[in-house]
Amino acid sequence: MIKVEELELTFNRGTPIENYVLRNLNLNIKEGEFVTVIGSNGAGKSSLLNIISGNLIADSGYVIINEKDVSKLPAWQRAGLVARVFQDPMAGTCEKLTIEENLALAYSRGRKRSLLPALNRHLRILFKDKLATLNLGLENRLSDMMGLLSGGQRQAISLLMSSLQPSKILLLDEHTAALDPKTAQFVLQLTNQIVSENKLTTMMVTHSMKQALEYGTRTVMLHQGQVVLDVSGEERSKLGVADLLNMFEQTRGEKISDDALLLG
Repeated sequence: MIKVEELELTFNRGTPIENYVLRNLNLNIKEGEFVTVIGSNGAGKSSLLNIISGNLIADSGYVIINEKDVSKLPAWQRAGLVARVFQDPMAGTCEKLTIEENLALAYSRGRKRSLLPALNRHLRILFKDKLATLNLGLENRLSDMMGLLSGGQRQAISLLMSSLQPSKILLLDEHTAALDPKTAQFVLQLTNQIVSENKLTTMMVTHSMKQALEYGTRTVMLHQGQVVLDVSGEERSKLGVADLLNMFEQTRGEKISDDALLLG
């Protein structure tokens, strides 16, 4: 489903602040896998998601989605393939549009976008039914401005928007980091539900090793732009946070604290 090969990315190349972000990174994600991605600050987690989504173009290497080379395609040309939810609840939706207008935009993802023709009776019924599954009462607020909603409500709608079109790939970039613990738990449970119901191939970057082991089917750790750990199945099910730290230390030959790993 997703294959990245020999990815290289350097920021500020040729300057005194040159920064090697990804170094010959290789990763193969099968259809239907839910991969949690962790790593220390500057490990390349968000940059990897940006390259897969097309928000960044790698210096070299390949991005293959559904056996199609999309390495040089910009984000808008990948919109029909990849959906994304960001850390900032404000980033994935437009606060000056109504709830139904935001949903209409998501529904037309990957096609020529037009709000007014999309908002017909059929779609309003569809949006109401989808919103009702959130159990937040938002199905009765279709005409409310998105900017009136809380961060948790907006993230819930962002997740819903990500599943309105059959992109089959969902990228989550620390999408609960800006939420309080109770709301974050709700959003994570909703994430599991949406991923399972829509059979989405998912990558979730998280700052929490506990989340990384509790959710998904596979955990990948990045360090200095490379994959240093990749666990799944029975091996992963037996791991705790302390085990993950020990595996990191053994792989990299350096000690790291829990707090340090959770940065970024």
